[in-house]
Amino acid sequence: MASTAPRSALSPENLGLLEAVARLGSMAAAARELGMVPSALTYRVRQVEDALDVLLFDRSARRAQLTPAGAELLRSGQYLLDELDAVAQRVKRVATGWEPQLTIATDAVMARSTLFELCEAFYATGAPTRLKIRAETLSGTLEALRGGLADLALGVSADASLPDIQTAPMGQLRFVFAVAPHHPLADIEHSIGDDEIRPHRAVAVADSTQRGNGQSFNILPGQDVLTVPTMQHKLEAQLRGLGCGFLPLPLAQPYISAGHLVVKAVQRPNHVFRVGYAWRRPHSGEAGQAMRWWLERLQHPTTRSALLENHHVG
Repeated sequence: MASTAPRSALSPENLGLLEAVARLGSMAAAARELGMVPSALTYRVRQVEDALDVLLFDRSARRAQLTPAGAELLRSGQYLLDELDAVAQRVKRVATGWEPQLTIATDAVMARSTLFELCEAFYATGAPTRLKIRAETLSGTLEALRGGLADLALGVSADASLPDIQTAPMGQLRFVFAVAPHHPLADIEHSIGDDEIRPHRAVAVADSTQRGNGQSFNILPGQDVLTVPTMQHKLEAQLRGLGCGFLPLPLAQPYISAGHLVVKAVQRPNHVFRVGYAWRRPHSGEAGQAMRWWLERLQHPTTRSALLENHHVG
C-alpha cells in the first residue's frame, strides 16, 4: 500500500468518511450512506491510519468504535473544518464586501419579537448574507463571541472588556422578585429576607457557557434549585408556582398587570443591570457590510430599548 503523507490524509473528505464510520458504527453502513463500495471506504480509512501510524477504530467489537486517538482526530478535525469554512468566508467577504454568514448570539433577556423584526428588515435589503441566531445565557453570550462562534453578541455585560472585542451600551434592565399568587411567599406583606426565601425553591436559568460552571445569581446556600434552559422557561416555571426568583421587569410586566405574578419587596440591593452589545473587531480593513448594517441599527436608542423591553405575551 502506498504511503500517504499525514497532511494529505487529513483532507475534509477523509475526515467526513471517519465521522460517518464513527456515527454509524460500521464501515458497511458508512459506505451505503456515502454511496461507496465498502472495500473502497475501508481502504481509505487504512490509508489515513497508515499515514498517521495510529489505529483509529477498534475493530474487535461488533461496532466500529473509535480509539482514543480516533476520537481526538475527529475532535481536532472538526476544528480544522471550521477553520476552512472561516477562511472561505473571509475570502468571500474580501471579494464582495458581504459576509457569507453573520452569527448573532442573543442573551435570554433580549426581546425575540424585536430581534426578528430586525431580521425582517435586514432581509428586505436583499443582502446575500445568511443570518444565524444563537440562543445564549449569561456568560455564554460573550463566550460565543470570544470563541469565534458568533460575530455579534446582544445582551452582554456593558462592563465587559476583552482584547479584539468592542462593546457598546444598550441600556439598563431592572429585575424584580416575583412569585405566583398561590406561592407561599405571595401573602407576605413585609420586605422578605434571605432566611424567609431560603426554604423555597429558586428557579434559575442555566449558563450556556461551555467553560467551567458558568455564572449563577441570587441562589442562597442550601436553597433548592430548579434549573431551566431559557428565560421563557423560568417565567413559566414561576407562573406555575414551581419556584421563586428574579425576572426582567419588561418580560414579567404583562403577567404582573394581569395578576398572574406578584412582585415582592426583598431585602436585597436594587437589581438593575447595565446591558450592552459586543462585536469582534476585524483584524484588517473594515467590518463587512452585514455587520455594519446591524451596528448602524443598534446605534438607534429606539432599537436598543425595544430589544430590552418589547416582550409580548403569547
